Amino acid sequence: MSPPTSLLDLLQPGAGTVIPGAFNAMTARMIESAGFPVVYLTGAGITNGHLGAPDLGLITATEMATQIAACRDAVRVPLIADGDTGFGNALNLVRTVHLYERAGANAIQLEDQVFPKRCGHFDGKGVVPLYEMVQKIHAAVDARRDAGFLVIARTDARAVEGFDAALERAARYREAGADVLFVEAPQTEDELRAIPRALPGPHLCNIVHGGKTPMLPQQTLAAMGFGGILYANAALQSAMLAMSRTLAHLKSVGSLEGAQDQLIGFAQRQEIVDFDHWTGLDRKYAQLTSSPAPAKPQP
Repeated sequence: MSPPTSLLDLLQPGAGTVIPGAFNAMTARMIESAGFPVVYLTGAGITNGHLGAPDLGLITATEMATQIAACRDAVRVPLIADGDTGFGNALNLVRTVHLYERAGANAIQLEDQVFPKRCGHFDGKGVVPLYEMVQKIHAAVDARRDAGFLVIARTDARAVEGFDAALERAARYREAGADVLFVEAPQTEDELRAIPRALPGPHLCNIVHGGKTPMLPQQTLAAMGFGGILYANAALQSAMLAMSRTLAHLKSVGSLEGAQDQLIGFAQRQEIVDFDHWTGLDRKYAQLTSSPAPAKPQP
């Protein structure tokens, strides 16, 4: 069997591709270095990390595009970028798709929440009318310049209108041209199993530590038919825990004595950010500039 050649290949039914989320370019590099074939750029994580604010629709399209471009420069694997609600209506979404494509994303994930949106596992969500989200999906599909750029349609209707309504919305989103479906926050194993069965085709599921969806093994979710399994904020949550522990130790002790095993080594840190590559470039161009300047041709 030949290896996957595109993002859509990696998300085919039953692939069970585990997709960690990145909240900045360094995290994206670490995900790629760990051997994962796809990086998910989490709107919640980037909002938390870039703004120090909650996932309540505060990040902008241009701020997200800046983060996408930084991650695109840092890694070669495909990037799925969180597009929230499209940052406005169908017209705004056209511009968002152009921004994301130009920045280097391979897919945009769109959701049907009302603005300001909330994290998918928060209570108190609302969803837009079905026709409005269908319009947005049509706009996203029409706006993309590369047919390989995927439109991922997420519905948050499970928490608002119920599970059957969420399935109906997802079916309509696929009819509108969505390449991949994403029913957010199913609450039981039976609901998870029912999603790919009711709507054959590529699906994502989102596993959130402390969230509403059961944390099932990769093999189980793949057997159910899921193509991609998101762990959107696992890296962020682990980093926040490590930072809080190290800072508490530093505050209490006044030094890092006794906490050295909680820190990544200096050499490994440089390896993660590709220090050798950049210093190699520095040496290369320093040698060029230290060479004698060519003589000017005589008139």
